[in-house]
Amino acid sequence: MSSQDEQFQAAAPDPAALSADDGMTWWYRWLCRIAGVIGGVSCAFAGLWNCVTINPLNIAAGVWMMLNAFILFLCEAPFCCQFIEFANAISARADKLRSWQKAAFYCGMAVFPVMLSLTLTTLFGNAIAFATGVLYGLSALGKKGDAISYARIHQQQKQMDEEKLTGALEGQA
Repeated sequence: MSSQDEQFQAAAPDPAALSADDGMTWWYRWLCRIAGVIGGVSCAFAGLWNCVTINPLNIAAGVWMMLNAFILFLCEAPFCCQFIEFANAISARADKLRSWQKAAFYCGMAVFPVMLSLTLTTLFGNAIAFATGVLYGLSALGKKGDAISYARIHQQQKQMDEEKLTGALEGQA
């Protein structure tokens, strides 16, 4: 079996993974992917612009931003990296991560260059990559419940509090 066949098997969706859906709708999943690609583009351009300087911290932040762009492209849009043999395997592994793991990874990646060099270029360049992490973080919170469910929960909690209060009063008497 060639390495290319192994990559296609790694990129093929696992039936167990499909059944354990993470609760994201198809349009939200595409929104996160598109935000990741746009974040990668903004990181790449801002990182390149940041490297045109003599300040070593700006150059380090720019190189890190271009590395962020590369990782975002590998994880969110592997078709942009067709010249790299392992792109599909990395994308398949990134798809298996939970939403909160992706959120922490993307937000951490976006914050590091800002900590290296706090400039407008690094702030605006990493803003969309950070927003991608925030979108994944919001999906990790899950769906919003309806008002009827919240009212039932509130009513049950109120009844439990009343029962505890009457039980405590009876114990004192």
